[in-house]
Amino acid sequence: MKVFNNVNNFKTSQPTVVTIGTFDGVHIGHRKIINRLLEASKKGFSSTLLTFFPHPRMVLQQSKDLKLIHTIKERQEELALTGLENLVIHPFTKEFSRLTARAYVEEILVKGLQAKKVIIGYDHRFGRNRTADISDLYKFGNEFGFEVEEISKQDIEEVAVSSTKIRNAILVGEIDLANQYMNAEFSLEGEVVKGKGLGKDFGFATANLKIKEDYKIIPARGVYVVKGEINGKLYYGMMNIGVNPTLGENKQSLEVHFFDFNQDIYGEKIKVSLLKKIRNEEKFDGVDELIQAMKKDQEFALNFINDESN
Repeated sequence: MKVFNNVNNFKTSQPTVVTIGTFDGVHIGHRKIINRLLEASKKGFSSTLLTFFPHPRMVLQQSKDLKLIHTIKERQEELALTGLENLVIHPFTKEFSRLTARAYVEEILVKGLQAKKVIIGYDHRFGRNRTADISDLYKFGNEFGFEVEEISKQDIEEVAVSSTKIRNAILVGEIDLANQYMNAEFSLEGEVVKGKGLGKDFGFATANLKIKEDYKIIPARGVYVVKGEINGKLYYGMMNIGVNPTLGENKQSLEVHFFDFNQDIYGEKIKVSLLKKIRNEEKFDGVDELIQAMKKDQEFALNFINDESN
């Protein structure tokens, strides 16, 4: 898959079939659209997905409340697995948002992406203040010589999955449901940084994960079964997301304890996939009770992993 960080940099020797959207989470509904794109590309078109970054709401509403399932790097990695030929990540700015619908179609779709076919949802809106809709796109298609294939309301509702549903599942800790919606595992990727080292004293040494992208969604506080690949080897473990109330802390941290693992990985970047929530965050009556709970968490995790692998 070729990646272009601006429509102006896009190059192709073929006319394109294009779809447009945020594609956060790259869920089964998104994959259905991409499959249509790939099917259309068999007729001599180059399959092209146009997405935007930052998310329009982050720019227009300066919203810090919006959290995304994927960082832009993760979205790119997931889309690369689909068979897509071209990914265009166009910068979304206030200036870009002021393009009229006509200017958007002419400059971005026709001149920029050389679109001869556009596959889009029935409720797609575009142009300044999102005033243009699918009927306008059909008119522009007739004028500029590209075909429009509309994804019907029925087709979209049949999938019954949306990025919002996935975000909501993650926010309440229903990781297995989110993974089912995406047909992939939700993951957190970051640098391993030094913590207080208390986990080691309890017999549960942890890697503290620092995620630099502040727009990345973080699941509900609690303990999760996880897995991660380190130096080419797969390790299972458990992750605590929370503030460690038993120890009197109040700053949220992401701490991973990998089973049968004792390497020094400070400063390394690791990706941790979340598989199942074990329990909510709890405040225990002292360290001994906390350690007993962690032993039960480990037992749950090992049984879960064993069941999954059989």
